[in-house]
Amino acid sequence: MSKTIIIGACGQIGTDLVLELRNRKGNDQVIAADLRDECPTILNNGPYVKMDILNRDNVRNFIISNEIKEVYLLAALLSATAEKNLDFAWKLNMEGLFTILDLAKEGHVSKIFWPSSIAVFGPTTPADNTPQRTIMEPITVYGISKQAGERWCEYYFNKFNVDVRSIRYPGLISYKTLPGGGTTDYAVDVFYKAKAGEKFSCFLKEDTALPMMFMEDAINATIQLMEAPFETIKIRSAYNLGGISFTPKTISEAIQKVIPSFEIVYQPDFRQAIADSWPNSIDDSEANKDWGWKHEFDLNEMVKVMLENVKEELSLSK
Repeated sequence: MSKTIIIGACGQIGTDLVLELRNRKGNDQVIAADLRDECPTILNNGPYVKMDILNRDNVRNFIISNEIKEVYLLAALLSATAEKNLDFAWKLNMEGLFTILDLAKEGHVSKIFWPSSIAVFGPTTPADNTPQRTIMEPITVYGISKQAGERWCEYYFNKFNVDVRSIRYPGLISYKTLPGGGTTDYAVDVFYKAKAGEKFSCFLKEDTALPMMFMEDAINATIQLMEAPFETIKIRSAYNLGGISFTPKTISEAIQKVIPSFEIVYQPDFRQAIADSWPNSIDDSEANKDWGWKHEFDLNEMVKVMLENVKEELSLSK
């Protein structure tokens, strides 16, 4: 079995993805890579390497010398964080992608996963049931970099037959690792505050609807896409991926069904403008048609699992 590497493995998606891929492929076959000197304890069940995706020569040498054929490139600066460091966000989000695409073009890598995002959409995009092919005028550096990345992925497929696959992730919700600076992060932190018996201050308005997804669904979709036969993948930019759409008020009410004393207040900040430019809901029928995608978790099931599993000592605001 050829080896797999996940670059950006210590992040919210990476942690869950490493664990699931190791469960399926074997611990020694899946290498976790990130900027940290040491990986989190949860990833100690397999190999870890400290790696800076911007060090092109080191990345190339490691992948080639270890004969790694499958790359999941997750390293990126997310929407809210990227707005505070524009130059670095563009550099990180784009240069790493070219490094991996070029390795595939040269025949060293056989398959790539690179995540896109609903951030590729903008205020001119149809907000409800956003179609696969539509107006894309993003207003954040993160969204601009993801839109550009989609175009480059499609170009490398058409020009060089590079097998690159991508998903436009909605907001993702997980209890294993905290998210890293996205506009949908409130939908994770709210569970920690509720579990700790604290009042939650939300940085979005109560009626801001956004597409969301429980992490287990997102990981299953990612692996399902990567395992699908080459000829079934008809979209080489990025597939729309839908799950459940809700507002801060909706999720707080779902939590209150379990924890009646939970309180939420609303103090919108700069992230409100970002959220207002994104879709309310997503049409992912193309993914369903091409590789059989369908989400499993609804809002109430997700709330139940999150409240059962979050650890009270963790919180985005601590």
